[in-house]
Amino acid sequence: MKKQKSFVYRCSACGHEEPKWLGRCPECGEWNTLIETAISGRGGPGTGYNSGSGGGRSGSIPRSFPLSSIDPEEGSRIGSGIPELDRVLGGGIMKRSAILVGGEPGIGKSTLLLQAAAAAETKGRILYISGEESAGQIRMRADRLGLLGNSAGNGSAKGSSLGDRIEICCSGRLEDINALLESVKPVLIMVDSAQTLFTAEAGMVPGTVNQMKYCSFELISWVKEHDAALFLVAHVTKEGIISGPKTLEHMVDTVLYFEQNEGDSRFLRAAKNRFGSVDEIGIFTMGEKGLSAVEDTSLLFLVRREGDLPAGVATAAVLEGSRTLLVEIQALTVPAKGSMSRVFSDRIDSARVSRVAAALEKHLGLRLSDQDLYVNVAGGIRINEVGVELALGCAIYSARTGLPLPAGLVIAGELSLTGEIRPVRRLAGRIKTAKGLGFERFIGPEEGAEMVRDIKSAIKLIFSKK
Repeated sequence: MKKQKSFVYRCSACGHEEPKWLGRCPECGEWNTLIETAISGRGGPGTGYNSGSGGGRSGSIPRSFPLSSIDPEEGSRIGSGIPELDRVLGGGIMKRSAILVGGEPGIGKSTLLLQAAAAAETKGRILYISGEESAGQIRMRADRLGLLGNSAGNGSAKGSSLGDRIEICCSGRLEDINALLESVKPVLIMVDSAQTLFTAEAGMVPGTVNQMKYCSFELISWVKEHDAALFLVAHVTKEGIISGPKTLEHMVDTVLYFEQNEGDSRFLRAAKNRFGSVDEIGIFTMGEKGLSAVEDTSLLFLVRREGDLPAGVATAAVLEGSRTLLVEIQALTVPAKGSMSRVFSDRIDSARVSRVAAALEKHLGLRLSDQDLYVNVAGGIRINEVGVELALGCAIYSARTGLPLPAGLVIAGELSLTGEIRPVRRLAGRIKTAKGLGFERFIGPEEGAEMVRDIKSAIKLIFSKK
């Protein structure tokens, strides 16, 4: 009988396996990346097999359970101690979940994790794993943020200091981390960052796609089997998306993105959330004491000016999750410099701007096809909600005609391709927020506001006195 081979040749770049050595990987095309790797006895190299019994990865026969017998409290949440973070997560950190946090360098990802570790409402121990900073640098940041000045009063034992509750490990080697997890048994694990994790079983070069997938899956498997939660920090590319395989986003339960405007404001959004909504947004400001939640966001994105509004400016009431924000939409039209007109808009989807401009040209006879359109949102926040479309159309109309909108006016509504104004969610809450900030008029598609049915009637109502 032919003896079965106990090793394979695995590509250190993509993870592809071959029974014999090749100079070039047939999967990714990289040269000299196939490395001899032993085959594990638990069903393949690094499968991280979960037996289903919660007793580890021994490879025993898995067990199934009736759905009715499972305790619904098994997936209870841990309060992070940061209300804006809890808002985006859907009410707190879900146990046995993995959370991926991405953002540009220096935006505050490490600061957010350290503050969450200090404020987490849990009695258990917290393990902060850093492959990018030394222990002294982490301690200096904690001192600068004032995290060690108070006792850990968020549910920890009386008299124990916060510094004793947080364990620091400055290593990216997976074997060392696994041994530490079994020793410390933390309830929260912070990994900064996923690109620094490595193991010899996934190749010799840290930071490769295969290393990220292998090491992240091992850590995710551990928290799934224990009553813990995992935060993974990930770098982003020039395009602003998380670097590495898209598979990494599929492996975790929640994907958070940190964004920054031109000032000190930071926006935390969920691109994926298995345990909550992806519509919520967390708003922070960065200061000497780290990230601070913005409690009153009502006037954060409005430009304070005296007198009449300039042409091309409209105030919109939009929803970001459960909160209403008033934002200033700014539009500018100039003759096209080439044979084709272009749209420049990074805060509102350029396709949405083009659709609104086409509806204006069709139903109002406003010529925009020979104009370059520039659209901005004051404060640098990105708007995805459809309720901004009527205000966007009014801003473009104002910019093209040179007629300013009246001061003290807020607009909300969805503009369809037929020129009709469609209803939007929670219009009463938008009206209440606008009146609370001193705005006298509100134009929208439902009762309670100055009701408009189509774009023609809206433009006539707004600019009739002009």
